[in-house]
Amino acid sequence: MVHAALGALTLGMSPVSLVQAWQDWILHLAISPGKQQEIFAKGIEKIARLWGFADECAHATGQARRRISPLPQDRRFNHPGWQLFPFNIFEQDFLLWQQWWHNATTGVPGVSAKHERLVEFYSRQFLDMFAPSNFLPTNPEVLEKTLQEGGANLIVGMENLIDDLMRRTIDRPPTGTEEFRPGVDVAVTPGDVVFRNELIELIRFRPLTPAVHAEPLLIVPAWIMKYYILDLSPKNSLIRYLVEQGFCVYCISWRNPGAEQRDLTLDDYRRLGVMDALEVVSGSSDGARVHGVGYCLGGTLLSIAAAAMARDGDDRFKSLSFFAAQMDFEEPGELGHFIDESQIQLVEDVMWSEGYLDQRRMAGAFQMLRSQDLVWSRMVHDYLMGERAPMSDLMAWNADATRMPYRMHSEYLRRLYLGNDLAQGRFPVDGHPVHLESITAPVFAVGTLTDHVAPWRSVFKMTRLLHTDIDFVLTNGGHNAGIVAEPGHPRRAFRHLAFVHGTARPDADRWMETTEETKGSWWPTWAGWLRSRSGASIAARDTAGAGLEPICPAPGKYVLTS
Repeated sequence: MVHAALGALTLGMSPVSLVQAWQDWILHLAISPGKQQEIFAKGIEKIARLWGFADECAHATGQARRRISPLPQDRRFNHPGWQLFPFNIFEQDFLLWQQWWHNATTGVPGVSAKHERLVEFYSRQFLDMFAPSNFLPTNPEVLEKTLQEGGANLIVGMENLIDDLMRRTIDRPPTGTEEFRPGVDVAVTPGDVVFRNELIELIRFRPLTPAVHAEPLLIVPAWIMKYYILDLSPKNSLIRYLVEQGFCVYCISWRNPGAEQRDLTLDDYRRLGVMDALEVVSGSSDGARVHGVGYCLGGTLLSIAAAAMARDGDDRFKSLSFFAAQMDFEEPGELGHFIDESQIQLVEDVMWSEGYLDQRRMAGAFQMLRSQDLVWSRMVHDYLMGERAPMSDLMAWNADATRMPYRMHSEYLRRLYLGNDLAQGRFPVDGHPVHLESITAPVFAVGTLTDHVAPWRSVFKMTRLLHTDIDFVLTNGGHNAGIVAEPGHPRRAFRHLAFVHGTARPDADRWMETTEETKGSWWPTWAGWLRSRSGASIAARDTAGAGLEPICPAPGKYVLTS
């Protein structure tokens, strides 16, 4: 109970884990005089560079030469006002000390790699709180707008802050989400729920072409998200795109569990989710083999089910596609900062007290991974500039929070993230371990370049784990935006690898450096890949389809549960 109360206060982040990391760093730094001397020398160097810059600003007729530039992804200092005195001093001072703290927290002899990453990460989060861009007197862009509008932007910003606080207090979604209602504004691709059990609804989308490919697609989204990430507005709906390309598409819609589902296991999700859905899909398709598609955690679950099926001689999957899905969790990226024994124990105790983990409790951790964009820049624009970013379908979907059962999520964190049992061949299904190399169906995998949840290099490890041909696509964008990348999107590009099993396995970084980018969406490439692995088209069936009576229209009941 004490741990549960503590976890509620700290958003599930263990203070003990953090103290251990800082203790490791401080104690090893204390017995490393060489590192101390290096840090001191770098501090003197930073001060000298800053004084030199300030002197040049005082005497130069034009702009002084920057001593340090922001990182490419740091957009806080893009406004031209940051090149003017004294704001250029504020910018250079912050960036130089940010660099010094990176030097101080890394490379200390004896500190474990995990603790070093944790100390560097949290020191960066702390420094970001005090960036000059966050404050009215030191942000030239905010000052300019305040002078132009006579302070009206600050009044609007205060109204935005009060509105956000009130909505959080009464547990209401952010302003603007009411314009994106599932079944009305988003998740509107015509379809029907044709199967329902205590964990899933299975949606069959109605054909939009006279003929469809004989092999249906079964999409397994992550249970941490509602399925309509793949069926947002008609213009950027991947599901609608597939249906328009002549594919027969089924999709799982996971139940949003409550405390009464606290004892559902990870195997229940495999059995009641993937296997029950596959039974319905294959049974209604005259025995045609199925193209399996998994997104994020749904892809991980699909790989477990596929490996168990391959072990048992079940070949109903004709192909497998994985979007931003990990199978090897040895390198989970910055998300790994929140995963160790202490962190997991605290999260388990929070879930024990409530029966589930609410996504809102995870929001703090995910926002910290991109705090510059998701926290501080948003606060500046919403509360100082008085400019709310317009709500989008993707943002509204992201605010449609879900929950995860206590027992299932505990198993997932311990077996996959902490133990890496799946990649190591220790993950049991029906009492026997499954091995990913058992999968022989051809695979199409997608990684996203700036993914903080499933880093693309971790996804790329499929080329070493699976004994089959793999088409790997690396698209720009993040975990969600890189997948929701409809044709015609102005900022999308991708790289494509066609790996043939039995040839030399590629190195991820070398492949990326030597592969040309293709402008545009990866969706047509995937659709062509699926088409080449599908048989002849057949006449589109009516909605009921082989005895499947519709239960209710899509998007169904489970997706509407808050």
